[in-house]
Amino acid sequence: MKKNTQISYRDQLLELGKLYKVEELKLYAKTRKDLTVSQIELILLKNKIRLPEQSYNKKRIAEIKFKEQVVSNILITVCLITFIGSLLSVRPFIKTMTSEIKFTHIAKEYKSNFKKSDENKNFGKKKSNNNKSEDDYISLDTRVTLNIFENLKYDLKSIRLGQAVKPVYLSKLPKDLKKIKSTQKKKDTFIKIVMPLILDENSKILEDRKKLFKILGKQSNSRGEKVWLKRRFKDYNIEKEDIAELKLRMDIIPASLAIAQAAKESGWGTSRFALEGNAMFGQWTWGKDGIEPKDKKGNQDHKILKFPMLRSSVKAYMTNLNTHRGYKEFREARAELRRKNKKISGLELVNYLYNYAQTGLEYVKVLKKIIKQNELTDFDNAILMNKGRSTTSLTL
Repeated sequence: MKKNTQISYRDQLLELGKLYKVEELKLYAKTRKDLTVSQIELILLKNKIRLPEQSYNKKRIAEIKFKEQVVSNILITVCLITFIGSLLSVRPFIKTMTSEIKFTHIAKEYKSNFKKSDENKNFGKKKSNNNKSEDDYISLDTRVTLNIFENLKYDLKSIRLGQAVKPVYLSKLPKDLKKIKSTQKKKDTFIKIVMPLILDENSKILEDRKKLFKILGKQSNSRGEKVWLKRRFKDYNIEKEDIAELKLRMDIIPASLAIAQAAKESGWGTSRFALEGNAMFGQWTWGKDGIEPKDKKGNQDHKILKFPMLRSSVKAYMTNLNTHRGYKEFREARAELRRKNKKISGLELVNYLYNYAQTGLEYVKVLKKIIKQNELTDFDNAILMNKGRSTTSLTL
């Protein structure tokens, strides 16, 4: 008769303990303490060792397994919530990166195809009819501009919500901008044209300002840094290398104020000076390079300074506010905002531009009205897309 070689359930549990080297069972063995089957099962379960199929403590084991499952589910839930939270936190970054990639792709297409578009300027003109839409009254120059903004998804609503401004730089204003029937659409188009130019010039000033303070923070400067400083003193018309004055002058012009002045001086991009000479800020000159005003009084011999492109007009305007003695109060008020760590606000600084026009304080009131009615303060915090990195820009 064959011997029964089947070992008992208790012995199976003890063998498992030896196999997985459960220290707790070894300690009990040394003390010669007899453990019940249930106790051995619990020790094995605590050490995450699967029990044989037979069990003398099914209820207790079920309870322990349930608790372990609950803990496991809680951990999984926490991990899942953390993962979803991470996705939500990086979503704006992913959205921004996607927007930048799309912009870069479309901008490259425009760069390669714009010459063809220019050659086909007169293509697609429609015959006149009695049911013209608003766009039918807009010539191709403005139509191309609007199409570019639409294709690049460049809209002011998104910018007001925090989206970066697309680096689209127009060299000239569309000649037929005034033909846009909707006043709001005309204004929005003008803002879209001038804002990237304003932000880009401000960005350059901020880069210089950052470099200036870095140089001033050093105990000694290199020859290159000294040359750089001399050039900045010259750029800002500062005599005797006055560092305090350079810090006062080398600063930004808030976007809301610059847009409001451009709108006022150029009639929202429709004035003769803006269209013929890219003169968006109505700066005067007594030299040859200017446009003669038609309504000039007999004792006036000035002209309106003209520029080769819109960017030049923006740069000259900022240099004017940052250097002319008539805007000293403006610069001091701006420095005070810096000192108090406050935002450089157009509505704050507009009060100090009464010398910009002959109408004085009345001119200030008009600018304030433009800023408020068009909610231009929303753009004081606007930034250019991916500024400081090698983003493709579109210059037309």
